[in-house]
Amino acid sequence: MDLNTRGLVNYLLLPISGIFYVLSKIRRTLYRTGFFRINQFEVPVVVVGNITVGGSGKTPVVIKLVEYLQQQDMKVGVVSRGYGGSHDSGSLLVEVNTKASLSGDEPLLIAAQTDAIVMINKNRSQAVQDLISQHQVDVVISDDGLQHYAMDRTVEIAVIDGNRRFGNGFFLPAGPLRESQSRLKQVDFIINNGYMSPGEISAQLMPTTFTHLLSGDEFPLNHFSAQYCHGVAGIGHPDRFFNTLTEFGLQVEKHAFTDHYQYRSDDLEFNDNHPIIMTAKDWVKCRDFANDQMYYLKVDLDISKDFLNELYTKL
Repeated sequence: MDLNTRGLVNYLLLPISGIFYVLSKIRRTLYRTGFFRINQFEVPVVVVGNITVGGSGKTPVVIKLVEYLQQQDMKVGVVSRGYGGSHDSGSLLVEVNTKASLSGDEPLLIAAQTDAIVMINKNRSQAVQDLISQHQVDVVISDDGLQHYAMDRTVEIAVIDGNRRFGNGFFLPAGPLRESQSRLKQVDFIINNGYMSPGEISAQLMPTTFTHLLSGDEFPLNHFSAQYCHGVAGIGHPDRFFNTLTEFGLQVEKHAFTDHYQYRSDDLEFNDNHPIIMTAKDWVKCRDFANDQMYYLKVDLDISKDFLNELYTKL
């Protein structure tokens, strides 16, 4: 679909977007006035979400927060809806050996990289309660869930993609907005993933190493310089990943898959010996059939220590 056609379709969808906007406002009002019950908890809950659909970089923020709070000797739990996974009843504890097809890729990635106690449940409030009662956590971080108003929260963090921001500014389905931009005035922190903007906290994903899927060995960022490789990305905006590889001097053949794609081994059979380099989110879905050609790009989130300290004081 070309840009002109997409723009026309978006305008035709505006009446539905208007209905979505009205219903979302009514729903939030019913929670704020006490008509709908809000579940309270014994420990602080930090929500990391956004007001748009699509990837904005929430999961790297969650991982950074988990690591920081663990350094403060806090026992951290994480809740997620488990989008993309097949689990659909009750709470599921996500462990390092859990199948991504069951849990979804993002909860598994968080569990694998942080050793946090990760629980998925379509009912986030129940997942929080189960973490508290079964694992005695000190704090819970919700990966997404800004609009899950049945779940009380101590701190709200909205993450914005600094490049795309709010797209065309329309509500679903004509645009990417779940809530009005005025909602950002009510959150505790706004994190801008990729850019610096007044009143927002800048965060940058910083590549650190290439990690071999089979051995876990790590290699410097210039290791594949000038080499031909297969770039694999099943994320919301794969071009960002491909551009990063190109910046490190790689000659990239791009293989873009849909976000949360569940890989099969034959998806990555390219009949040559060139390196296959993927994102960390892809790594957790390809572990079971990894071969010697496969690597993933390990990243760290560069974010203000002052923000982390201020967050801690709110808990």
